[in-house]
Amino acid sequence: MRAWGWIRAYAVAVYVFMFAPVAVVLLLAFNSSQFSGFPIEGFSLRWFRRLFENEAIMRAFETSFSLGLLTAACATTLGILASLALVRYRFRGKDWITALLISPVLVPETVLAVGLLIFLRWLSMPRSFLLLLLGHTMIALPFVVLVVQARLVGIRRDYEEAARSLGASPLETFWQITLPLLMPAVFAGALFAFTISFDNITATIFWRPAGTETVPTQIFGMLRNSVSPEINALGFVMIVVTVGVPLAAGALARYFARRRQ
Repeated sequence: MRAWGWIRAYAVAVYVFMFAPVAVVLLLAFNSSQFSGFPIEGFSLRWFRRLFENEAIMRAFETSFSLGLLTAACATTLGILASLALVRYRFRGKDWITALLISPVLVPETVLAVGLLIFLRWLSMPRSFLLLLLGHTMIALPFVVLVVQARLVGIRRDYEEAARSLGASPLETFWQITLPLLMPAVFAGALFAFTISFDNITATIFWRPAGTETVPTQIFGMLRNSVSPEINALGFVMIVVTVGVPLAAGALARYFARRRQ
């Protein structure tokens, strides 16, 4: 029993060590002082006002949101098609394709970013927003495939075969039977893809074109000069987005699952 007590105490200490910096950022975002530190002098929202008045930060937000939405759309579409092919059909090289789709999760992002950048330079292709979208889609795609595959495996083929026997075409069967049953996983995968894109900094630094900033790269650039209170407010917003979106994904998945029961 004493050993389990030490294990629980160690687990609590690890969680405190991991989440204490997040709690500090959340508290300092509301500090009225222009110097980030303790003790907190008072409660204020002025750094959030300053944040939304900063044109560079607002442009970074627009870039991150548009990039995240496009990444979610591309990764989800490709993930659904890949999952259908891998689960519903048998063909040669299926295991190799599965490994290829999952490989971005296994390869460090820095290696992946440098490798793609060198390859595109060999093709004489400059860095662009399209390259950034391609890279983010490549990173987010494995997560969408894993989520959609897990849902698709649990869907019985009897429903699809019944629709086909009643005269529905393969496309009609997909839109009216398969996709509605996949919807919880589709929403979850899309929101996860958006979060992965919105929060990415390692690969984005290598792939973004000159003059284009996302929220993470904007924070990184601001930290080079000084730790401004606006950074704490921006970090608070990032935490809300990156934590809130996955929670919303889980809630939506459970909601659609209950509706289908």
